[in-house]
Amino acid sequence: MRKWTIPSVLLVLFLLCALPDQGRKLGANAEGEADELVDPPKVEEKLGAVPNGLSTDSDVAKREAESMSKRSLRSNAEKFEFQAEVSRLMDIIINSLYSNKDIFLREIISNASDALDKIRFLSLTDKEILGEGDNAKLEIQIKLDKENKILSIRDRGIGMTKEDLIKHLGTIAKSGTSAFVEKMQTSGDLNLIGQFGVGFYSVYLVADYVEVISKHNDDKQYVWESKADGAFAISEDTWNEPLGRGTEIKLHLREEAAEYLEESKLKDLVKKYSEFISFPIYLWASKEVDVEVPADEDESTEKSSSEEEGDEDAEKTDDEDAEKKPKTKKVTETTYEWELLNDVKAIWLRNPKEVTEEEYTKFYHSLAKDFSDEKPLAWSHFTAEGDVEFKAVLFVPPKAPHDLYESYYNSNKSNLKLYVRRVFISDEFDELLPKYLNFLKGLVDSDTLPLNVSREMLQQHSSLKTIKKKLIRKALDMIRKIAEEDPEDANNKDKKDTEKSGDEDDEKKGQYAKFWNEFGKSIKLGIIEDATNRNRLAKLLRFESTKSDGQLTSLDQYISRMKSGQKDIFYITGNSKEQLEKSPFLERLKKKNYEVILFTDPVDEYLMQYLMDYEDKKFQNVSKEGLKLGKDSKDKDLKESYKELTKWWKSALASDNIDDVKISNRLDNTPCVVVTSKYGWSANMERIMQSQTLSDASKQAYMRGKRVLEINPRHPIIKELRERVVKDPEDESVKNTAQLMYQTALMESGFMLSDPKDFASRIYDSVKSGLNISPDAAVEEEDDAEEAETESEEASAPPKDKPDATEDAETTEAKDEL
Repeated sequence: MRKWTIPSVLLVLFLLCALPDQGRKLGANAEGEADELVDPPKVEEKLGAVPNGLSTDSDVAKREAESMSKRSLRSNAEKFEFQAEVSRLMDIIINSLYSNKDIFLREIISNASDALDKIRFLSLTDKEILGEGDNAKLEIQIKLDKENKILSIRDRGIGMTKEDLIKHLGTIAKSGTSAFVEKMQTSGDLNLIGQFGVGFYSVYLVADYVEVISKHNDDKQYVWESKADGAFAISEDTWNEPLGRGTEIKLHLREEAAEYLEESKLKDLVKKYSEFISFPIYLWASKEVDVEVPADEDESTEKSSSEEEGDEDAEKTDDEDAEKKPKTKKVTETTYEWELLNDVKAIWLRNPKEVTEEEYTKFYHSLAKDFSDEKPLAWSHFTAEGDVEFKAVLFVPPKAPHDLYESYYNSNKSNLKLYVRRVFISDEFDELLPKYLNFLKGLVDSDTLPLNVSREMLQQHSSLKTIKKKLIRKALDMIRKIAEEDPEDANNKDKKDTEKSGDEDDEKKGQYAKFWNEFGKSIKLGIIEDATNRNRLAKLLRFESTKSDGQLTSLDQYISRMKSGQKDIFYITGNSKEQLEKSPFLERLKKKNYEVILFTDPVDEYLMQYLMDYEDKKFQNVSKEGLKLGKDSKDKDLKESYKELTKWWKSALASDNIDDVKISNRLDNTPCVVVTSKYGWSANMERIMQSQTLSDASKQAYMRGKRVLEINPRHPIIKELRERVVKDPEDESVKNTAQLMYQTALMESGFMLSDPKDFASRIYDSVKSGLNISPDAAVEEEDDAEEAETESEEASAPPKDKPDATEDAETTEAKDEL
């Protein structure tokens, strides 16, 4: 028994040791099987050391590629519908035959630059908002995945919260969406999309599926995705690499957009559209390099056999070197690294003499998001020194924005970007330029303004007023220069052509006329608003006149053509040039060879209330009292001979609130006109005010000018009327004629009749008289016989077939179902 005891104990111990090891193996196998089933994403170690910042674990990449290839929204994502206007916009883009699809990249880069500007501005007051490591690098990265046809653009900007993704990319369309849709339907120019704030949607020119991965400091990382089918989805991102902060846009390109997976194509686009973006743009680019690798054994053997042919000393030396350095050879390998695409120094920091015209044009297109083929009309690049130092570049756009005057007094947005020591601060300063110059594009970079203050405090900074004053002066000089360099401008036509005429002169032709057609109203508004620069702005005014032959002319040109002894600058306002040229107010002026300015813009009425004189010459509205055309010795005699008629006519028009009846010095072929007092509204101004949506007639009464009827003493009608009044002042026909002439004069002078029916009745009475029809002739009454016959026919007509009860029940039932 004892003999078996010791072996038994040893066997039991052996089994006890073996069983735990087997259990561990089984557990390990179970865990391995679980790993194969679940396959959780593996986040790469040393994330900060990853050179591209866009790569993911290989398993994750494979799984994502399979998911994306299906082009379907994730089932666990929260679904949303696009707002109607956004859907319309996307339908237009997707179905567009627009050939220039390249614009999508510039719009995405522009949006990325805006996001980087925002985070950099916030970092001025909160240094920690940028984070550490790669997150603190304010840059834009572009990466290609040719195998899966994915183009990725990433920025480290401010990022978007979940609410931001919903708001900006789907449900709440910005005001520009509707405006762009309307513009697109009329002009078909998709190139303007960036100016309307909806540039993101241009990605659907090249992609049929888009992912937007975004991380804001105040929220988790989310994914926005859409196939542009009227819906989008948002879900919390738990599978992509953590961004840290910023936004990455993944474009799953269409088959026909494969060209955008070529590095050379992307480099060209960035250089063309985004060269002057103020943040570095990197491309994950391939590069072929020569590297040394260990040589093959055969090559080493051949080399060693050839070395044996030398002398022994050389062999010993080579052997020693061989022991120190292994045999290698050079081969070409493809490597990838981040390549900087926009290494151009900021234009405004360079010497203006070193910047080419092409560079200014490119910079304007980038700054204004205007990528049409047209160049800016002019630019001014300057440095201001003194108490306040700053650099600035100003541009005059080739065309006015679509909404330039729609929200003129309500919009606070400026087209000038403010930088402080190369750091973008804001583009919402309406203190840099007055509203009438808000069509100018450009930027200001100041070394004097403080960085770490709020936008509100900066607006109160004393230096801002100095900057504004200098910017206005430079802007007006730039506009004046357009006129001076235009050989077709009115002020240059009389100058002797001493300079050589070449291509440059041809290019300048008509430039100021083009500027005036686009922005002339802004100059007029400037005269109204800016008393300090009123005279300088008046020199920029252009208009047509009775002697300009359809061309624009200036006040300086008008003064140079004034007749000797003429003290006033004559003008008239109205609806159109054609109407004004036929106006009775111009008859005597034309006959005496006076020039009259023709103002046809509604704003001109307001303009002339502020522009009282120019170069010591007063302005005179020829439709108002006070017109002086020199003294006539017969005037006194005429007034005396027509004294009885004017007195009688004034009393006859007492109910029409006529202030006076006078002998006219401005008429030639017209019997009479109605003029207004010097300081009241003209007929044109009355019409403008009455057409206002919220006009109040009771409050306008005191602004209406006093009306004066001026008669032409040389006209046969007036002469005959005088004789009849002398014979019988109480003659009703004469009174009716006088009333009709006054109403006709009101209409011809541009006034609106208060009682059109009364005027029409007097016209019909006059027609009756001309046709020798009795004033008492009645209108023939309608014959009732025909009407009675029609009624009898309807009564004798057979009744329509009535539906039976079954049909009636079925009809009722069908209606109930509907």
